[in-house]
Amino acid sequence: MKTSLTLITAAALLAACAGPEPKRPAASEAAAAAVPPAFPQAGGPGGTAAAELPWAQAFKGERLQKLIPLALANNRDLRIAALNIETARASAAARDADLWPTVNAGISGSRTPTAAGGINSVYQAGLQVSAYELDLFGRLRGLSAAAAAQVLAAQSNQQAVRTALVAAVANAEIALQADEALLKITRDTLGTREQSLSLTRQRFDGGVSSELDLRSAESSWQAARAVLAQAQRQRQLDENALALLIGGPLPADLPAPTGDLADFEPLAELPAGLPSEVLTRRPDIRQAEFQLGASDANINAARAAFWPRITLTGSVGTASGHLSDLFKNSAWSFAPSLVQPLFDAGRNRANLNSARASRDIALAQYEKAIQTAFREVADGLAGRATLAEQRAALAAQVDAETRRLNAAEQRYTAGVSSALDRLDAQRSLFAAQQTLVQVQSQRAQNLVALYRALGGGG
Repeated sequence: MKTSLTLITAAALLAACAGPEPKRPAASEAAAAAVPPAFPQAGGPGGTAAAELPWAQAFKGERLQKLIPLALANNRDLRIAALNIETARASAAARDADLWPTVNAGISGSRTPTAAGGINSVYQAGLQVSAYELDLFGRLRGLSAAAAAQVLAAQSNQQAVRTALVAAVANAEIALQADEALLKITRDTLGTREQSLSLTRQRFDGGVSSELDLRSAESSWQAARAVLAQAQRQRQLDENALALLIGGPLPADLPAPTGDLADFEPLAELPAGLPSEVLTRRPDIRQAEFQLGASDANINAARAAFWPRITLTGSVGTASGHLSDLFKNSAWSFAPSLVQPLFDAGRNRANLNSARASRDIALAQYEKAIQTAFREVADGLAGRATLAEQRAALAAQVDAETRRLNAAEQRYTAGVSSALDRLDAQRSLFAAQQTLVQVQSQRAQNLVALYRALGGGG
């Protein structure tokens, strides 16, 4: 008895060599420390929070109503995320099984010679428990808790992938609609410049216009052709990107893009909500928090490795020296063992230090996820406030350039102004129209980004 107490005392002293665990901040404390001191807020008190607005209500375009379900069903990244959950669940189940003894049923026999020249026969049958570890110090429970947290992290990662996928499909659709709008503008511009070139060529043949006017008109027409080819190529690239997101070719019954970005206007009144909504609804933040919890559990498991491991090996069944009498006599065995690491070349300490470092990494990643979320919301709010104003100004500029071109056409027809004035007006209007489409696209994509940043996409 005295020897057993001495061994246990020595084991406790050796385990204490791991050192006291420093105070680790809770997830709530880390979140509070990572939140920016000043954060812009917006949104009416009676609005629907972004996280409570399903994508089917946020994106009401007829094309998106067909494209997003296809992506959710066929996208490979989302499929991989779902399979990662199954992998994590299987690992967690294996860790949970370590908490229970493994019971095997078997029958065995052996025959060995004796010193007297005879043969000793032993036959056994029954149930056997091999090396069952008594988890007195929480090593197995720590590993099981870490595996369970990884399952929750994998589930949150799947939701994050889903949210990102919905936003990616919406952004790809916006890009495709913008391409269609630019193609329409470019085709109209090309037709106008072709007419101008034909008219200038007639005037040149009649001796009214100079060769400078003719070559300028030709250059302007060729430039429009080049822009048209570029726009056609970009539209095909964006269509290919959309096909990759939905996991297959675009449906044959999908309505053709109209070039109208008004389908995304319902998002313009989306309330931004409160910062707390970002912390509670964004799946990437929840994933980082679960990974932080897994790191804490791994530290506990690494510390428990300094304590002795107590394992039990036993069997219960029957035994006999004759196979015919095997099931007549009962037999049992019980063999506990205690193993205390005395010298492991620093392996346990290195594992503990690694677990602590991994926990610090997980904490930093958690804080970064929170700060990134707040920045994304702040960026979305900034874009929401300025892109609408920029779009209104550009729409007014396009209207002014259209009036300018009409005036230049009239003056050119009347012979008051030169062809260069009309050509300059055409170029200015074309550039203003292109910029307006780009800003409209940016505004729509900013609304999608804000919807995602606030935890929407469910």
